[in-house]
Amino acid sequence: MAAENPVESLQEEATCPVCMEYFTEPVTLECGHNFCRACISQCWEGSTTAASCPQCRETVQQRNLKPNRQLENVLEIAKQLSLQAAKGTGGDGVCGEHQEALKLFCEEDQTPICVVCSRSQAHRTHTVVPIQEAAQEYKEKIQPHLKTLREEREKLLGFKVTGEKRSQEYLKQTETERQKIVSEFQELQHFLEEQDRLLLAQLEKLDEEIVKIQNENITKLSEEISCLSELISEMEGKCQKPACEFLQDVRSILSRCEKGKFQQPKEISPELEERVSSFSQKTFVLSETLRNFKDTLETRIEESLEAHRQANVTLDPDTADPELVLSDDWKSVRCGDTWQRLPNNPERFDTWPRVLGCEGFTSGRHCWEVEVGGEGFWAVGVARESVERKGRISRSPERGIWAVELLGQFWALTCPVTPLPLSRSPSRIRVCLDCDRGQVTFVDVGDEAPIFTFPPGSVRGERIRPWLWVGGSRLSLCP
Repeated sequence: MAAENPVESLQEEATCPVCMEYFTEPVTLECGHNFCRACISQCWEGSTTAASCPQCRETVQQRNLKPNRQLENVLEIAKQLSLQAAKGTGGDGVCGEHQEALKLFCEEDQTPICVVCSRSQAHRTHTVVPIQEAAQEYKEKIQPHLKTLREEREKLLGFKVTGEKRSQEYLKQTETERQKIVSEFQELQHFLEEQDRLLLAQLEKLDEEIVKIQNENITKLSEEISCLSELISEMEGKCQKPACEFLQDVRSILSRCEKGKFQQPKEISPELEERVSSFSQKTFVLSETLRNFKDTLETRIEESLEAHRQANVTLDPDTADPELVLSDDWKSVRCGDTWQRLPNNPERFDTWPRVLGCEGFTSGRHCWEVEVGGEGFWAVGVARESVERKGRISRSPERGIWAVELLGQFWALTCPVTPLPLSRSPSRIRVCLDCDRGQVTFVDVGDEAPIFTFPPGSVRGERIRPWLWVGGSRLSLCP
């Protein structure tokens, strides 16, 4: 058997057998055993018989209590050695009360204790094990939890990576669309600027020709007016003279009047007039073209934005789980109080409160809105026509379901599920299905903020129908 630790042996020798703590004012009885003065006095208090040693039961004289100075010195040495031993193992495992190494663990109090504490009244009846043994035991208990936590962390890291990857894909798509828009409008702008430059240059040249003709006519007319003014002035003066003088050279004056008839100004050539008319026609055509282009562009944008508003969706009662109650117009559904006796047809879900829409889509873009409220739990989305109807199935794209769900937290039902950090639960959701691109998008109608998008290519292969999962809440298809 291995020898005891000398320090522990010394601690035991320095411990009172009554209080199981270090001696306080140690005294020695006639039999040679040592006790604290207060402990032995308390043992003998009220005794009417002869006093005896609490350890060996030998009769002794109560007055013969001899202070043990040497034991007091040994006690101080034991305390110092215990303190040094504890500090040598790290310094933190020291009992604050006894300055002893914390080498034991109390199961009841769930705290490390020293050897002196283990023999005290406070821990004497407790289960005490070596501290290293207790540490190993609890480490083994913690390992499964640690493994689970690490797995959860890895799962969340996976969600983060997946979310970031999808965000980058979406950002890449939006950047591609942005570049296409900028490129198309730059090309259009370049074309319009070029046409503007050409037309304005031609108009400027036409202006110059018109101004030239106008200046030539003004010059010619000014000369004619001046000649006519001189002739009029001369004839007026001639008419004021006496008859004899007036009649002299009268024929010459008449001849000059006949020769001085006014000449018409030069007219704009038919060619120039045709060019002006041509420009008017070009301007009209340009205005009409731009107006038609504007109308077409607005129409296409409007069609792109409004194309998802054409679906009039209703719920299919033949697919509704017997737990569900549909409204008369098949627009609303809730969980009933009792299980309904309904035909177990192949189309009907028989586990979990699920239902499909009557309408199915294979092409085009379609949209409908669902009022989900803020209570219970629910899921909204789309499903393949061939989705499993019997038994419990995973709500995931692999099983033909693309949806978002409120179940404690808001999730996108990917595989694994993706937590959605929404500040509030939406009360009305728009489901936008693009069959041609194989994509489905969910939008919060309240603030028109996108919730989640299953990327292009996700939803393909067959007829797609609206899908609802109801739990403790009423879901309604909105007009």
